Amino acid sequence: MHLIHVRLQGPDDTADRPDTAAIISACAEKADGLEHVTVHQSPSGELTLGLFMLAGSLAEAEHHARRLTARAVADHPDLHGFHVLTAEGVLVPGPWWDS
Repeated sequence: MHLIHVRLQGPDDTADRPDTAAIISACAEKADGLEHVTVHQSPSGELTLGLFMLAGSLAEAEHHARRLTARAVADHPDLHGFHVLTAEGVLVPGPWWDS
């Protein structure tokens, strides 16, 4: 499983959307490999989605996360005006980083 952060920028008047995780989940297809979604909003209105994806590689997980999110933004009326900024794997620091 891979954790992919997808950053979304919304319209200037974007308010917190507590249903964003449900919207993304509802737009997911089995082939996307989505397991779970978390949502965090920055003060600037940018949303960071944490998508937990089942995929054979990090590149595949990033591709599926971007495709899923782009589909949700295009198809769901509550996300119109949003656009995907990035979809990237999350680097988790380990003990080897200080060596």
